[in-house]
Amino acid sequence: MQKQTVFITGANKGIGYETARQLGKQGYFILLGARSEGKGREAVRRLAEEGVEAEYIHIDVANPATIPTAAATIADLTPSLDVLINNAGIGAGGNVPSEQSMEDIRRVYEVNVFGPIQVIQSLLPLLKKAPLGRIVNVSSGLGSLTFNSDPSHEHYAVNPLDYNSSKAALNAVTVMFAKEFVGTPLKINAVDPGYTATDMNGNNGPRSVEHSAGTVARLALIGEDGPSGRFFDENGEIPW
Repeated sequence: MQKQTVFITGANKGIGYETARQLGKQGYFILLGARSEGKGREAVRRLAEEGVEAEYIHIDVANPATIPTAAATIADLTPSLDVLINNAGIGAGGNVPSEQSMEDIRRVYEVNVFGPIQVIQSLLPLLKKAPLGRIVNVSSGLGSLTFNSDPSHEHYAVNPLDYNSSKAALNAVTVMFAKEFVGTPLKINAVDPGYTATDMNGNNGPRSVEHSAGTVARLALIGEDGPSGRFFDENGEIPW
């Protein structure tokens, strides 16, 4: 029997790497996406030391030309793909929308929105061949329009235009794809892993990567009666 496979972008460190480790421990074959070959192969080596089978896949979601190449590489390795986790993401910083440069906004959207769309489109043929295909888009509570518009919510004061709006857009992408595949085995959801100690925030987040990766991994493991087109955090469903 073919081993179940998962492809994770931005998986050489942080939440992506830990998600790969946790799903590898569950028996998945890991297709570890990273833009740096050196860091990607080092991550594969570390996983192997823990008994996790993994293969490095070169992909830079900010470089559209690498995405179909990565999809072709994956197709050479496996006849189907059980799980896709769009984990790679960036933010440019700044909290004043009127002062954010268009260059920064475009750069963030390339990674957080356009990249995941192209990755999904490129890998759909393999995902549709899996008995229970799953797509998990790693979003953020900062992308919730409900939270952003509620002055009493903790996220209200955090107002970077590039990051928050890009994650709101990724949430919309999740809904659109889920609607396309309603009634099929393919399930597509967004997840907020929570504010986590990673390189992206100088390791200041209150959650560990182990905890947050568990939140991501749970959506990859939902059964055939599981949800689709929904948004979840560590405590359950949250509003768009």
